[in-house]
Amino acid sequence: MRRLLILAAAMLLMVPSADAQIAVKGEMVYTMAGEAIKNGVVLVRDGKIERVGRFDVPAGYEVMEAAVVTPGLIDAHTVVGLAGYLNQADDQDQVERSSPMQPELRAMDAYNPREALVEWVRGFGVTTMHTGHGPGVLVSGQTMIVKTVGNDVAEAIMEPAAMVAVTLGNGARASSGSPGTRSKMIAMLRSELLKAQNYDPEKGTDLRMAAFKAVLDGDMRMLITVERSHDISTTLRLAEEFDIDIVLDSASEAYLVTDQIKAAGVPVITHPTMARHGGERANATFEAAAHLRDAGIPFALQSGFEAYVPKTRVILFEAGVAAANGLSFEEALASITIDAARLLGVDDRVGSLEVGKDADIALYDGDPFEYTTHAIGVLIDGNVVSTDVR
Repeated sequence: MRRLLILAAAMLLMVPSADAQIAVKGEMVYTMAGEAIKNGVVLVRDGKIERVGRFDVPAGYEVMEAAVVTPGLIDAHTVVGLAGYLNQADDQDQVERSSPMQPELRAMDAYNPREALVEWVRGFGVTTMHTGHGPGVLVSGQTMIVKTVGNDVAEAIMEPAAMVAVTLGNGARASSGSPGTRSKMIAMLRSELLKAQNYDPEKGTDLRMAAFKAVLDGDMRMLITVERSHDISTTLRLAEEFDIDIVLDSASEAYLVTDQIKAAGVPVITHPTMARHGGERANATFEAAAHLRDAGIPFALQSGFEAYVPKTRVILFEAGVAAANGLSFEEALASITIDAARLLGVDDRVGSLEVGKDADIALYDGDPFEYTTHAIGVLIDGNVVSTDVR
């Protein structure tokens, strides 16, 4: 297989300026905006995609080559950057357990762009993450959308406040105190939403009410982590009652209520294919994504949250498992590129290789879903941020 070629060897050790002109050549280029291009070329200028197709590389472009070229991968839900690889108290900020109800907590106030896991997942081709507060309490806080670059959170942010993270079911039960049951969870959530309907910021600032008001006004969506089919049905009723925009997260029994989900027009960030099938996920299936596809429900894949080191799965491998369990290669790739971008509302910038979009590109030395394949180069905003010339 061809290896990454860069004209100046020194460029492998440094990030070129944003105005660099780069030509990415691939034996197969999956643009995710049409048919794959054999022996295709992606031209990059000033951090954006300038041209895509099959043509000779113009003079003046630094050339990179790979067997397979794809858009940068998108992890539709993770806690990377808030949960760190050391698995110690000082790098675990994804859940605050002092209260069951904390929508005011902002992911951007805890996100660490220098966390080693950010660089690690980027090395597999992940260029965009929907990350932030994760499941574990009733309302854990807000999520954000970031690029996997930067030494400061401001350099990474695409969307500082994307969704309010909610957990329903066993995952939200308090070890002591409230909530202890599903009905209590819904009652607590309904009570706060009712209060937020009458919230007037001109009469004083209440960060909790402001967050819920943003959900009611459609400025933020509610990401609801739920597993069992009856909890999914309850979630859909709550969303209809308050006319709020929600995204179902994990939803391992979604295949039992696809008609309800489809009728509600709600997308799903389906559970990681390799998540343990126990507890509330006892009825999970490797074919979850295929069932959603068959039902015509928009979906994306996620790495999710892992309680053990290294604290995250890799979205590339999740898609590989989905491709072996009902999805085609391109459907699986779409679930971690363009379909994920559409679900997150960032498809105007990322998710496909199209003229004018951010030059976020992943290069592989073989089939990306084969475990022996390497990501031999990654570009974000036209900058070479990762290389592998083994």
